[in-house]
Amino acid sequence: MGTANLFESKYTTLIKDIGCLLANAHTHISTTINNTLVTTYWHIGKYIVEFEQGGEVRAEYGSELINRLSKDLTLRYGKGFSRSNLIYIRKFYLNFQKGETVSHLLTWSHYFEILKADNELEISFYTKQCERERWSVRELKRQMKSMLFHRLALSTDKEGVMALAEKGQETIKPQDIIRDPMVLDFLGLPVIHSEKKLEKAILDNLQTFLLELGRGFAFVGRQQHIMIGGRHFYVDLVFYHCILKTYILIDLKTGMVRHENIGQMNLYLNYYKHEICTEGDSAPIGIVLGAYKDDLTVEYATEGINNNLFVSKYQLYLPDAETLKKELKRLL
Repeated sequence: MGTANLFESKYTTLIKDIGCLLANAHTHISTTINNTLVTTYWHIGKYIVEFEQGGEVRAEYGSELINRLSKDLTLRYGKGFSRSNLIYIRKFYLNFQKGETVSHLLTWSHYFEILKADNELEISFYTKQCERERWSVRELKRQMKSMLFHRLALSTDKEGVMALAEKGQETIKPQDIIRDPMVLDFLGLPVIHSEKKLEKAILDNLQTFLLELGRGFAFVGRQQHIMIGGRHFYVDLVFYHCILKTYILIDLKTGMVRHENIGQMNLYLNYYKHEICTEGDSAPIGIVLGAYKDDLTVEYATEGINNNLFVSKYQLYLPDAETLKKELKRLL
């Protein structure tokens, strides 16, 4: 290698090293700024609440305090003190009065969205889950809009709801990954669609579909071929769950889930258990995902099956928020 080429090679390395250093510095600066901002807002909220709780002061000035603070703070210190932001700063302190419960893994933008939730259980859940799964603000908005907490809560009992709010969703057993219904509004499909179009839409929106599935899913492939007794079968979607250490098989049905669909999934699971899984893998999990299901048919069709086989519905629209809120209130 000539002297000029050697110089260019070393120079290119120098540029890359400086770039990495700057990128790391930018990340460190951003993290430091975020931590400082979150801590500062927590203390501002504390000051406001303590001022309000000063007795006579609250009675005389309480209703206009936020408005006056917004004007005066903006005049003196610039942006960041709008009325709405101050309302959320105050709510931030009221919901996280123990400062050690504030996660510095989340930005103020995360907290701003989380605090839009209606009750303390939701706020606690989305905080824990956002921290656990490292959601971006965009992903957090998607999960809140799809009423994830309510969907998970209504699949358990009162004690389960409290545990969900306190710890977030823990993935320990196969049942923990099941979401019923699964909300696929992001696919943009018409009401009438084919299984082929449903599968293609999922693959075209795989990143969002993985978000809906939850933490731990890794995509393996589509139309995975199985041959049993000279017959050819194809599993619509196959994933591997990195936490449960197992394969997840999903069969898509655009109509009512029938008993033969459940039987076929059981066939797939037995094949994977004996032919595909290796030492260290847990028993595979099968999900028949249909537009409709009859609970009694599912109960009779799955009775006696020892495999991890579940039937879930999917819907192409966001759930009705008021209905879910009423159901959760009734449960609690």
